[in-house]
Amino acid sequence: MTATKQSFAPLVGPQPRALILGTMPGEEALRKQQYYGNPRNAFWGIMAELFGFSVELEYSERVARLQSYPLAVWDVIEECVRPGSLDSSIEPKSIQPNRLVDFLQRYPTITQLFFNGSRAEQEFRRHVLPLLGKGQESPKMTRLPSTSPAMARLRLAEKLEQWRVVGDAVLASNQGEF
Repeated sequence: MTATKQSFAPLVGPQPRALILGTMPGEEALRKQQYYGNPRNAFWGIMAELFGFSVELEYSERVARLQSYPLAVWDVIEECVRPGSLDSSIEPKSIQPNRLVDFLQRYPTITQLFFNGSRAEQEFRRHVLPLLGKGQESPKMTRLPSTSPAMARLRLAEKLEQWRVVGDAVLASNQGEF
């Protein structure tokens, strides 16, 4: 029997305007207790390029750099049963979503959601979107190509080009602050 896997607490910068949502950390990320801990995952390379820091920094320093911006990072799924790391292996009936409705209420400054791959968006739409209050405005949602090494049909440069919208959204909100 495959054990239930637990995701991490969110990374939250000051007054976040954007939230990047993955599906669930992979095996190596869980083992290291690091968001996007698989060195073949393009996430940190893309973030380094967008926000001007070295991908070679220690994990804690990369997190600190990212948290200096009005940006948050989390996963749609809090816990699930999944043999291996592939999103396609998640057992649908085992999914327990993170408390994203509460999170969005706690951080009303978040106006944009960026999904790291299609499964993150799919699970958000299935488990979270129906729970958003009638009076609660849903943030703008954008699906981006997965940074996972399993998403090999796009080269890093192609992924980076599409992910630039995250940098644009976050850096536009910082104009005049630096």
